[in-house]
Amino acid sequence: MANIMLDAKFVGDIEGDFFVPSYQRGYRWGDDEVVRLLDDIYGIYDEETKTTRNYCLQPIVVKKREKDYELIDGQQRLTTLYLIYKYMSDSSGGFIEEPRFSLKYETRSKSEDFLKSMDDNQAGDNIDFWFISNAYKKVEQWFNTIDAKKSVVMNHLNTYFAENVKVIWYEVDESVDAISLFTRLNIGKIPLTSAELVKAMFLSSDNRKAMDKERQEEIALQWDNMEKELHNDSLWYFLTNNEKLNYQTRIDLILDLISDKGLDNKEKYYTFFYFDNLRRSEDLNTIWQDIMHTFLILKDWYGNHELYHKVGYLIASRNNTLGDIYAMSKGKTKKEFMDALDNAIKNSIKIGENYADLAYDKTGDYSKISRLLLLFNVESVRKNGERTQWFPFDKFKFQDGGKVRWSLEHIHAQQSEGMKNQEDWTEWIRLHLSSVMHLSPDNVQLIERMQKVVNTKRVDRTEFERIQTEVVAILSTQGNVEYMHSISNLALLNSGNNAALSNSTFDVKRNEIIDMDKRGEFIPFCTKMVFLKYYTPSESTQIHFWGQPDRIAYVNAINEVLGEYLEEQISVEKEAN
Repeated sequence: MANIMLDAKFVGDIEGDFFVPSYQRGYRWGDDEVVRLLDDIYGIYDEETKTTRNYCLQPIVVKKREKDYELIDGQQRLTTLYLIYKYMSDSSGGFIEEPRFSLKYETRSKSEDFLKSMDDNQAGDNIDFWFISNAYKKVEQWFNTIDAKKSVVMNHLNTYFAENVKVIWYEVDESVDAISLFTRLNIGKIPLTSAELVKAMFLSSDNRKAMDKERQEEIALQWDNMEKELHNDSLWYFLTNNEKLNYQTRIDLILDLISDKGLDNKEKYYTFFYFDNLRRSEDLNTIWQDIMHTFLILKDWYGNHELYHKVGYLIASRNNTLGDIYAMSKGKTKKEFMDALDNAIKNSIKIGENYADLAYDKTGDYSKISRLLLLFNVESVRKNGERTQWFPFDKFKFQDGGKVRWSLEHIHAQQSEGMKNQEDWTEWIRLHLSSVMHLSPDNVQLIERMQKVVNTKRVDRTEFERIQTEVVAILSTQGNVEYMHSISNLALLNSGNNAALSNSTFDVKRNEIIDMDKRGEFIPFCTKMVFLKYYTPSESTQIHFWGQPDRIAYVNAINEVLGEYLEEQISVEKEAN
């Protein structure tokens, strides 16, 4: 295990001689990068609150040599910082100190002298000098155009460098192959993430006094095992919706949870700095025990049948983040935590109106119905499974290498929403042909017209609408129109972009869902039960249609499963009165 020294340094504390080896390209920052760095640093002061926030630059990766440092990563930033210091020192007549560090490029023997002199006459000698000179001029231009007195701005920046702006100092020992490390960092295999830096914090040779080498190796093994377990998609998608989590390593989730880093926090090294500050007041062993304890808490939720479904629903429904739930659990007994989860679930479907008034086509109701039906599915599996069935959040969120887009689908559709082209019309007719042939074999003329469309793949809108009207009349029961957009006619289904399937009648959707199930595609538990007529009493079952008895039985099932969470029972249709 290579020795690593890890620290968070203020820019003003960087000192020493840096050697840029030939395996790196020369300095190449242009105007945009230089201005962005200056703007970011100058912008850390909030005029409204009169406060100055801390700011972190990307890591500086170095290898200690006999008399200087080999600069493995960060030379573009470090060179630009040198030029800013150089300009401020020159412009202030030495009132602001010159840089306390120097840079020398192996490929340019006079680079160190040029940086000190910034002699325009030498700027054209080579491409590196040209870029350096251009960057220096851009620094000068930035100070001249800023809307404030130059001396005041320079003093502010000098103070920020000394008290607010940090770099992550990542120093490796002589045994490390600098070229391999440079290649890894710059080709992008595994950049220095917060997780990697936190890991280095525990394994750093600088911390050998806090824990011996054997303990460090034990932590390294536990770290790798934790990462391996988090790569179990069943666990990972129980904990996350995988949005805004572009993690190189999944253990970042645990570290972000402890540091209370929100999903909208864009500060790349926020979590590392949290732990870096923590280690200055707490023992490293205590910090590691907290990380392990947090991971084990999540594993306990995952392994507990009731907690798994309740926590999983709240995350999947986007009612709460993992961070919210983790904070909710702190300081509570298991019963208190369970009660808090139940309250959160109840609030997630609290609508302040009659559930029966919710409608697919009413503004704002779509998400309410979706959440209600997701809970119906999750709770049905939890209660039906008796600890043997678990709702598969991984399949619900992610299938075949991509994110799943679930939509509210009409169990029985009579309209043609979203079907605007000939391809959709011909597909709709193809899907319904077998049902018409089975249920209305004597309707020869209609069947022939449909077969012609399927064979030629051509139909105009007028003819499609005529065929659709006749087909829907055959495959529908009376009284469907009034309840078309109500909960009693809606289910969760991943039909992709298939507008023809979305607008299909019950019998067609039922056959397609059976085929999807045979292909091994995930279908939510309650959606499958709907199309298998699980909720409808046998004496009322009409296998090819979705009618009044089916709708009433479906709503009754929702009431039964979700009774403890509903503000009031979902009203059964007027037809039942």
